[in-house]
Amino acid sequence: MVYWLVSLQLPNKRKDAIWELLQEKTSAAALGSNYKLEIPELRVGTLDSLMALSDDLSKTSNMMEAVVTKVKRQINDAGGAKSLLELKVEGISTEAYVQRFKWDDAKFPARRPLKETVEKMTELVSRIEDDLKVKASEYNNLKSQLSQVTRKAQGSLAIRDINQLVKPQQVIDTEHMTTMFVIVSKFSVKDWEDSYETLCKFIVPRSSAVIAEDNEYVLRSVVLFKKAVDDFKAAVRSKGYQVREYTPPAEGSELSSAQAEQLKRDVEQKKTALEQWCKTAYGEAFSCYMHVLVVRLFVESILRYGLPPSFQAAVVRPQEKSETKLRAELESTFGGGKQQYWKDDGSNLGAGLLGDTELYPYVSLTLSTDYAA
Repeated sequence: MVYWLVSLQLPNKRKDAIWELLQEKTSAAALGSNYKLEIPELRVGTLDSLMALSDDLSKTSNMMEAVVTKVKRQINDAGGAKSLLELKVEGISTEAYVQRFKWDDAKFPARRPLKETVEKMTELVSRIEDDLKVKASEYNNLKSQLSQVTRKAQGSLAIRDINQLVKPQQVIDTEHMTTMFVIVSKFSVKDWEDSYETLCKFIVPRSSAVIAEDNEYVLRSVVLFKKAVDDFKAAVRSKGYQVREYTPPAEGSELSSAQAEQLKRDVEQKKTALEQWCKTAYGEAFSCYMHVLVVRLFVESILRYGLPPSFQAAVVRPQEKSETKLRAELESTFGGGKQQYWKDDGSNLGAGLLGDTELYPYVSLTLSTDYAA
């Protein structure tokens, strides 16, 4: 869902009159839905401090949006679309939170200097981002271990660890003799049996045995003299077979089935814990993001309209496929005859003052609650 956070100037009009006009021109015309946005009496400070803060707010809001997206991506990876639908901000859905936004004065006192407030919000979201990196890394490492174990135990013979398949009695290793192992496609088994004894010199006749097989491949052993190993490897590869090196597993290195099952349980527990943490982190990160956007709307409105603060703030939800008409209506109604000045003709007039704020004859910021993959 896309929302526009807008502030509309009050030239000789009361806030309620502006609100009624907004409703008449947009909601009544089925162009969108509007929700009043109550901004507390934030501490203004000096014009210079507001201009400096405006630049910082642009970067800060972009950073917070990126963190919110990362958290949602992790939730989607862990729990899928169903988990995304369950996300809450301060106990209510994201849509309801945006539409009924109330400034959290306990967490962010309105009379505190704006720079300090923004710094606290940034610190909270940065901590969430750092914690997410650590927790996601722990989960991914554990998941990678499980993937390797599963791959070795259940994958195709072409990729499985043959050390877990070969039994000690199937290996001959003396001063002069050794056993080599080769992966042969099932389509090439007859060719292997007809030709392996002549691949090079010093191969023991009739020494090839089947060690393991699956739907596609067969693992074969063959006994030869050690001095012929290099020639054998070259000949095998030239025929399109795959030589596999065998290393006897060290004592205690094999992962028992019980240990593998425990690893699966550990991965599931870590996944559930990460998902739950992300849901909590999402609520906090999105709340900070919304508060920063409100501060940004306030600051840009002061810089645009001047002091004392005199504007009506609102959250506007455009009707699908009506965005262009809605923008045109807002522009003609609240442009104050300055529509042409604010249009972007490529020269980006005013960009130095407004950062990356969208250029309209009223202040407008876009907020999306959709998941960006």
